[in-house]
Amino acid sequence: MSRTPLVVVGDCLLDRDLDGRVERLSPEAPVPVVEDLDARPRAGGAGLAAVLAAADGRQVRLVTALGNDRAAAELRRLLGAAGVEVVDVGLRGPTPEKVRVRTQGRTLLRLDYGGRRPGAWEPVGPATLAAIAAIRAAPAVLVSDYGEGITSEPAIRAALAAVAGRRRLVWDPHPRGAPPVAGCRLVKPSRREAGGGDHLAGVARRARELRRAWRADGVAVTLGERGALLVTEEPVPLVAPVPRAAPHDACGAGDRFCSAAAGLLADGAGLAETVIGAVHAASAFVAAGGAAATPGPDPDPAAAPGEGMEAALAVAAAARSRGGRVVATGGCFDLLHAGHVGTLRAARELGDCLVVCLNSDASVRRLKGDGRPLVPEADRAAVLEALGCVDAVVVFDEPTPEAVLRELRPDLFVKGGDYGGRELPERAVLAEWDGEVVLLPQLAGRSTTRLMEEAMRVVGD
Repeated sequence: MSRTPLVVVGDCLLDRDLDGRVERLSPEAPVPVVEDLDARPRAGGAGLAAVLAAADGRQVRLVTALGNDRAAAELRRLLGAAGVEVVDVGLRGPTPEKVRVRTQGRTLLRLDYGGRRPGAWEPVGPATLAAIAAIRAAPAVLVSDYGEGITSEPAIRAALAAVAGRRRLVWDPHPRGAPPVAGCRLVKPSRREAGGGDHLAGVARRARELRRAWRADGVAVTLGERGALLVTEEPVPLVAPVPRAAPHDACGAGDRFCSAAAGLLADGAGLAETVIGAVHAASAFVAAGGAAATPGPDPDPAAAPGEGMEAALAVAAAARSRGGRVVATGGCFDLLHAGHVGTLRAARELGDCLVVCLNSDASVRRLKGDGRPLVPEADRAAVLEALGCVDAVVVFDEPTPEAVLRELRPDLFVKGGDYGGRELPERAVLAEWDGEVVLLPQLAGRSTTRLMEEAMRVVGD
């Protein structure tokens, strides 16, 4: 599918992640010693939003201001490799740079270099005129404001106002930045930036105030693990929940939300559809490791995470990066009941993430007969994904999930106690990498077959 080109306007930073191993404290002070450092540079700020939009398959131009230094040269290289065209209006002084020292997926320390300085902008010249032309000609624009000042430049701001008048503009504001121009299609402050307190009622009231003040079509307040709240001209706000808890590195989640939202709106989606899709895209991004992970193509940012092998592998990789154990289980899960839930909860307690290998409809029919399943695979997967103990679901079409397990390589594969005394084919598969198959006791008297028999008896009576 052809995707609408996008212009991103905002402050670009060079981010560096220094990932290492911590096994001891320093003898000089009670601080951790980080060893075997692996340095990973990446585009940050508006640069990250542009890279993520390009990874969605869009033609992306980035209007930003870079200095004449090593950090700027590195940013140009990274952006070019991602397929992002840079329109540089010029920056006097150093390009902003942020360094995060990390271990096992956790940040220990952040160091900031450069940043906003009075008189840092180059005077309006050919580069600025080229930026203005790019903005005015853009089918859609995302402003990713990181408070360094580019959105305050009068000529660029006038160009953005013209775009907003045609309802093509998404604005990600910053507390230190300029307010959005009037007429934006969507403005996305975080809950901290918007204010209104911790309760949804207060956030909704504040979002309505901001929408009136900014004269925007919609204001979407991101709520972290609770998703996002959208206020439009409709009297009742929309809450788009996160498809599943993703308590990993959330760095860059806002940029992923906005890059997905800008793209969806550019392609013709409505505001509600856009915010739901952007929440899903941001959740998948965080579950896959956040900004610290190398972004790859995402052909459908509106697709829910947790569908397919890619999401399961990301969940497993995130658990392993923290030194955790990956647990898998499998089954039909037709008419989910208390016995299923008890086994799933117990399986999750054995490790740090749980992947469910779910028999497809065709696989269930081969195992159970033509009358099954009672619930189609998409609905069965959705119900499983709604459980807090389930981190990912992979649908497979074979009689057993051996192919899925070979790709996932879990530490444990869990089956119910009714499989005791049987030779399980999964046991030989897990032995290939020293994994183990274990049984969990069942909750007596709970089974799908029994539920069906009782339902038929009630119908017969």
